[in-house]
Amino acid sequence: MTAKIFGTDGIRGTANTYPMTAEMALRVGAAVGRHFRRDGMNKHRAVIGKDTRRSGYMIENALTAGLTSTGMNVLLLGPVPTPAVAFLTRSMRADLGIMISASHNPHHDNGIKLFGPDGFKLDDASQDEIERILTGQITPAKPINIGRARRIDDGRGRYVEYAKTTVPRATRLTGLKVVVDCANGAAYRAAPDVLWEMGADVIPVGCAPDGFNINLGCGSTAPQATADAVRHHGADLGICLDGDADRIILVDEMGRVVDGDQIMALFAWQWSEAGTLAGDTLVATVMSNLGLERYLDGIGVTLERTQVGDRHVVERMRAGRFNLGGEQSGHIVMSDYATTGDGLLAGLHFLAVMAQTGQPASTLLHSFDPVPQLLRNVSLSNGAAPLSDAGVQRIIADQEKRLEGKGRLLIRPSGTEPLIRVMAECEDEAMLHDVVGTIADAVRSAD
Repeated sequence: MTAKIFGTDGIRGTANTYPMTAEMALRVGAAVGRHFRRDGMNKHRAVIGKDTRRSGYMIENALTAGLTSTGMNVLLLGPVPTPAVAFLTRSMRADLGIMISASHNPHHDNGIKLFGPDGFKLDDASQDEIERILTGQITPAKPINIGRARRIDDGRGRYVEYAKTTVPRATRLTGLKVVVDCANGAAYRAAPDVLWEMGADVIPVGCAPDGFNINLGCGSTAPQATADAVRHHGADLGICLDGDADRIILVDEMGRVVDGDQIMALFAWQWSEAGTLAGDTLVATVMSNLGLERYLDGIGVTLERTQVGDRHVVERMRAGRFNLGGEQSGHIVMSDYATTGDGLLAGLHFLAVMAQTGQPASTLLHSFDPVPQLLRNVSLSNGAAPLSDAGVQRIIADQEKRLEGKGRLLIRPSGTEPLIRVMAECEDEAMLHDVVGTIADAVRSAD
């Protein structure tokens, strides 16, 4: 194996197709086990969680075989959110945590996300070392040192109880009617449990996984089902999670869909007013709306931008000792409580603000007017690299000149799918559509 298998968020691909095969998962488990097992003692442990995809069983068993073959003991959590794996890795003193999930992707994809003993996603150096181990012969443990595997029944319960401790102790959600859409994914039991136990009247959506319906017409990538349910039931709020529950999209009581930028704006203002926003800084990515940046500037909060990906956001937060960050797509990172994006915690903290202030979601979720933004995804053929084409580069440069002083342009390949993402912001919506359409057409023609 010579091709690099780690992408922007672990390993991801179509199930039963390289690199998401049982054979490769076994080797990854063995390589990760060899990387983290520092001595010959049988005291090393890994926790493994997964979402609800059918292929998760296959990947889980293969990873377990690889890990135990190198002497790691494995604790199997079953279906739990990605942030639960990060939390339990630290809580259970594990050497590493593994989440089997392809996040917001459809059921036929799957992935492997890795966490170190501190609960943070692995850095590039660790991933490179695992890649190096994968290229050679992986030394198995001696027969007497082969690891054990066992199911952990209370992992989800531990996470649920912890989630409730992150909001003020007196917080009760009594009187709030909440639609929670779990995307038929990893949080289908944890999220309704937390909200109900906190006193909310819970209306579940997307909480009946069958192995194939994860993210299918529901969840954070398809919030219309939640918006319809909010209007139908007269709910106060809709919470949309993705397949592994590390991101959130909210729906106000009028059925309007709200992205992560407005959630971050509210938390940044609230924390800044309370004096708890570290460095009076919010960390977000280049995708966050220009309107957010202008709003934060007006309240004396600095916006620091990173590359797309919650891992980059967390790295900058750790380096700058900031405690709030996230992505427009709904990863909300509150490092006082979690080491990664946590959709359930973000939703719970938003509901706590509603309970404390008595204000409706429509008021709290409109801190700023977003600058018109348009994102278009251009599908690619395998191996295509249209951004290297001279003609495409010339067209991009021309469109950048058109936007100069009026907006901004961002073009990037997806780190998880064969797509080129073309995004622009501009007050002139006619120009916005023309710029994005021109570039998208050029990329498509060069593919």
